Parts: sequence; C-alpha cells; structure tokens
Amino acid sequence: MRSPLDSARGRPLRVALTGGIATGKSYVRARFEQLGVPTSDADVFARAVVAPGTDGLADVVRAFGEQVLDARGELDRRKLGALVFTDADRRKVLEGLIHPAVRRATDGWYEHLEPSTPFAVADIPLLYETGRDRDFDKVIVTACDPATQLRRVIERDQLAEADARLRIAAQLPIEEKIRRADYVIRTDGTFEDTDRQVKSVYDAILALT
Repeated sequence: MRSPLDSARGRPLRVALTGGIATGKSYVRARFEQLGVPTSDADVFARAVVAPGTDGLADVVRAFGEQVLDARGELDRRKLGALVFTDADRRKVLEGLIHPAVRRATDGWYEHLEPSTPFAVADIPLLYETGRDRDFDKVIVTACDPATQLRRVIERDQLAEADARLRIAAQLPIEEKIRRADYVIRTDGTFEDTDRQVKSVYDAILALT
C-alpha cells in the first residue's frame, strides 16, 4: 500500500469504498459526492465493459453461452448471476473477464482527476476478494447486521432467501472486511446516523492531505 503522505504530493489520495452486498455503499458514496468528493462506481464500469457490441460481452457469451442474453441481445445480469453464484469456478471465470477491465477504468479515472483534489473515492464491491486493497491509501467499509443485510438483498434484488444467502456467501465475510478496514461506517441505524459517520470519515481523511 502506498503512503498517504507520498500520494498527497501532487495527486489525490486514493480511497476505496467497499463492504458486503446491500450494506449501503451506494448511499455512502452519494453522501461523499454531496461533500464535494469525486467518486466512481465499479459497477458502472463493469456494465460498460459488457455493453452491446463490446469485446467484453462477446467474451462472456463465449464463456457462458447465449443463454445469458436477453431478447434484445443484451447481457441479462439475473441469468448470469444464477449461473455464477451457484458455481465458484464459473464465478472465477467471469471475474477474470471483467475485473481487469474495471481495474484499468478505475485507474484511468484517478489519473484524470485534478492533482489538487484532496482525495477521491472509488466504490469497489469486491475490493478485498480481488486483492485490490493494496492499490489504495485508505479503505472504507460499510457494514450492517446480518439480518438487515439479508432483508435488503431479498427486497432489492427480488430474490428467494436461499439465493440471497448465496450472494452474501460469495463474498468475504463482512467481519473480515471490518477487521481490515481503515474506517467503518455502520448503516443499520438512521440516515442521519450514517450521515454523521460519513462526515467524520470525510474530516479524518481530509486531515491526511
């Protein structure tokens, strides 16, 4: 991991935002944006990688078959998810196709930021799972209690409980992410409570610059 002091000399601190599925990363990222912090979303980059007509989509179809396409020839993320979340080997194949391109996109985004920017936050759901935490100066983890997380996944993605548990289990346990984080933001309280935590982390990171 690079030194924050080294990074502060002429370029923004690289801050990663991660956490378990449905633990409030998108909300927290939006709050940092409202505080004036540049942010990026790995999921947006990942969708661009497999957009219609891209080499990425062609690679996914070659690996998983046309069954993962919808009627318009676009990637059906629900169908693909049903395949990879029940098969660890298939999930690794997909990650090998998508993650390198997302990593390049994230790095390019940082490179185009104004050097005077104090810090910037990249939302990367599988940060620890892919070993990318070493690329960042600081890591923020969002977390909530397991029951809240399960309920959110079921409601957000319209999944059966068994399928929701599979998606949670496919990621590193949240307790391990908390242990390795520089900052933890709990999202099982009120929005106001989460906002206070975001502001506290914002102030702490800004002080490093």
